[in-house]
Amino acid sequence: MKKAFRKIVYSFLLLGSVAVNAQKLPKKNKSLDAMRLANTYFMNKWPDAGKTIFTNIERPSNIWTRAIYYEGLMELYKIDPDKKYKNYALQWGEFHKWNLRGGIKTRNADNQCCGQIYIDLYLMDKKEEYIKNIKASVDSMMATEKKDDWSWVDAIQMAMPVYTRLGVVYKDAGYFNRMYEMYAFTKYKHGGNGLYDPKTDLWWRDKDFVYPAYKEPNGEGCYWARGNGWVLAALVRVLQLLPKSDPHYQEYLTDFKKMCNALLPLQREDGFWNVSLKDPNNFGGKELTGTSLFTYGFAWGINNGVLDKKQYLPAISKAWNSLLKDCIHTDGKLGYVQGTGKEPKEAQPVTYDKIPDFEDFGLGCFLLTGSEVYKIK
Repeated sequence: MKKAFRKIVYSFLLLGSVAVNAQKLPKKNKSLDAMRLANTYFMNKWPDAGKTIFTNIERPSNIWTRAIYYEGLMELYKIDPDKKYKNYALQWGEFHKWNLRGGIKTRNADNQCCGQIYIDLYLMDKKEEYIKNIKASVDSMMATEKKDDWSWVDAIQMAMPVYTRLGVVYKDAGYFNRMYEMYAFTKYKHGGNGLYDPKTDLWWRDKDFVYPAYKEPNGEGCYWARGNGWVLAALVRVLQLLPKSDPHYQEYLTDFKKMCNALLPLQREDGFWNVSLKDPNNFGGKELTGTSLFTYGFAWGINNGVLDKKQYLPAISKAWNSLLKDCIHTDGKLGYVQGTGKEPKEAQPVTYDKIPDFEDFGLGCFLLTGSEVYKIK
């Protein structure tokens, strides 16, 4: 009897300890203040939205890194409708005459990423010049039978939501159909049998990392955090607008849920995810972009009733609290952002004080996440 009583007492103490240690989301005003601070830092640093970006070479500011930033800014604008955010995006589009790097004939998904923002602004202002060039670019691709352009998983996020938006704007399912054909080629064919690994429900970044031809030091496959984050974010941005009647809606939703289920147990105790999802010792450490994108996906899933809140909210809370606590400098600069590349070893070491080669896309990931976390009730 005494033994049974002790077990009951221990169980209550354990449950109490879990309740005490469980993290809660910060108050909404704290999250919003953090996003405003980080965004103000960037806008002050780049007052001219059209200024070229110089790293190892000079690039126009409508490249994918800046487009990702504006994706985040447009989501911030939805919860914090400050006109300066929209005006900053309009200044960017107008400077580039709503064009794409590489022009209309480009097939490169990175060059088409800016089209997501052009279309989102069009949905507000209904000005045809915003989307004339991105439509022409996608139409030129659809005029051919070539469907293998998305040979790296980042491309799914860069271009796939463009097709969804065009299909919605023009009420043309042809965009949805071609989008699926290209997604399916990436998922099932690139690299031999596709870049999606059905054994782990994660993605290889490109053909160079398909297992077992490429292995991490611990023998596991190389599943790069940000690469998988791009896929998860793409699925969110497609499912947000794609009609549920689309014949492939359920496949996208299933892929989204499977990825979330695979990612959940890979979260570190400190709330972050490692850059190498299956090898924590290969450049292990805090990293903002992958962590942000996974948290974005989880938060969207909860907000739209496709993920269980009890199961995923603790992970969201842990991640978002850690991002706020560990990554933001007092001036709004973001730390622990892995620079551009394609695998865990790129741009290392990733530290709090190191400024990545591009600061814009990390902020975009952060704003996407914060804006979605903000909506959680």
